[in-house]
Amino acid sequence: MTHKTLVLGSKSPRRQALIGELRFPVEIRTDEIEEIYPKDLAPEKVPAYLAKLKAQPLIPTLKENEILVTSDTIVLLDGKVVGKPKDRDDSIAMLRSLSGRSHTVITGVHLASKDKKDHFSSVTEVYFSEISEEDILHYVDAHQPFDKAGSYGIQEWLGYIGVSKIEGCYYNVMGLPLHDLYKALKSF
Repeated sequence: MTHKTLVLGSKSPRRQALIGELRFPVEIRTDEIEEIYPKDLAPEKVPAYLAKLKAQPLIPTLKENEILVTSDTIVLLDGKVVGKPKDRDDSIAMLRSLSGRSHTVITGVHLASKDKKDHFSSVTEVYFSEISEEDILHYVDAHQPFDKAGSYGIQEWLGYIGVSKIEGCYYNVMGLPLHDLYKALKSF
């Protein structure tokens, strides 16, 4: 890993902040892709599929000393993918459905250099306590979580008051499982 630069293929401010904590030089490089996956793809495989899809247009741009990192995070509730909310009403509906229940957060990560590729997925179970309608409305209006899978950020107010426990990596819920990522990067 000495003298390598990480190329993060993401516009997410959370992922940018998290990867910066690994203390490697980081460059942000993105390309617009349509996040569409085959309808018959098993839900737990969607993040890995989308992470690889995000990597494909960026791999040809890599220089000799660069390692590309792309990822995608989904929330699974009752075996169904819960993506990012379309609007305020969708956000409120998502949070109502998560209230008082557990759900699964899966992040797929794709790594690539000029001569090597790797991928992994990280799974975290998140348990929400009952969240009042007043708290849901306050959170949606104050934080506008429209860019987040499941319509919440564990590192924000709703995470403080609503998440009763997690099983797995906290940073996975934020969108980038740092422990697993660091281990995978060591093989490059």
